[in-house]
Amino acid sequence: MLEVPPSVSLNASKSALKIVAQNHNVIPRPFRATEDKPAVPTAIVYCEGNFGEIDGKTANGLIRLSEKYKILSVIDSEKSGLDTGMVLDKKPNAIPICRDLADSLAQAESVPDFFIFGMAPSSGMLSKHERGLILEAMSHGMNIVNGLHEFLNDDPVFAAACLASKVEIVDVRKPCDKKDLHMFSGRIAEVTCPVIAVLGTDCAIGKRTTANIITSALNESGVKTVMIGTGQTGLIQGAKYGVALDAVPSQFCAGELEATIVNAFETENPDLIIVEGQGALSHPAFSTTSFILRGSCPDGVVLQHAPRRSMRCDFEKMAMPTPASEINLIETFADTKIIGLTINHEQMSEIEVSTAITQYEQELGIPVTDALTRSPERLVEMVLTAFPILKEKLAATV
Repeated sequence: MLEVPPSVSLNASKSALKIVAQNHNVIPRPFRATEDKPAVPTAIVYCEGNFGEIDGKTANGLIRLSEKYKILSVIDSEKSGLDTGMVLDKKPNAIPICRDLADSLAQAESVPDFFIFGMAPSSGMLSKHERGLILEAMSHGMNIVNGLHEFLNDDPVFAAACLASKVEIVDVRKPCDKKDLHMFSGRIAEVTCPVIAVLGTDCAIGKRTTANIITSALNESGVKTVMIGTGQTGLIQGAKYGVALDAVPSQFCAGELEATIVNAFETENPDLIIVEGQGALSHPAFSTTSFILRGSCPDGVVLQHAPRRSMRCDFEKMAMPTPASEINLIETFADTKIIGLTINHEQMSEIEVSTAITQYEQELGIPVTDALTRSPERLVEMVLTAFPILKEKLAATV
């Protein structure tokens, strides 16, 4: 039977604890790459009722890009039986959506190495049902990836489940000890390559996806580019450099980002650094964008906007800003320039996207594109036009 410390949380249901106890004969081990085990661990992603939606952005991101895990399936009973690629981008990818955990396990050749909580609810906390499901996954021998503000390693119930099932929990957002956090030092001035921040007019609007596509397109064109992740999804995807800024005490946010960028610059010697944005500078619910602008001191900004989104995500009475107003705010707040606008095409037809691109280019006088539906070469040209030195470097290597 599972032995639970006397201080165990009362939030765990008895049925959830029984699940862990009943699987006491399972003897899994925390994932370790070995000669007979693939270096890329397998994972299933939980996204009940939210896959393809705004609150499912972690699962959505992992389907589009996952360098750290091989995603086997997504759990969402509302879209069970569908292909994840078709749901997101109308392109099949052979990663199925399963009804529940049992269905997902049945479709896997063996027990996956990880169970990833793939949602980003505004509360940042688990429901009672979700706690039980994670405990059940642990009882089957799966390690847990948790991107919420609720740190499961600090919960006695989950700590006991780790010991009982010999698995580990990765609390992605948990910052290091305060004694190890960095204050802003000014060393960002030592970064001599251009730094571009991908910001937005709202949260959950596609900043990370666009940042990933820009980074990939530039690297493929011959411009050595490093991306800095600033949220839990980017880190789960496998960003080599990054920090979950919204979990860092505000006194250290700018310094932590600065230190991460300096480390990436000194280690990789890149031609360009891309910084993933968070929230929106004009959004009163988020302050992370201000820290990104302060800590990265970007030479340029790519702004992401959803033309058909009339109200802020999760704030139905708060109207969206226009790209022009957000550009004015950013360029007033920081010593930087907007080098281009990218479109989130949610609820838009192909014709509407084309019309929006033309309209915004005429209105704003900057390049405009859709990172997902237009050629990535447009993003490369956007960056090279803003920073001719990169174009000169490319020409010199031909």
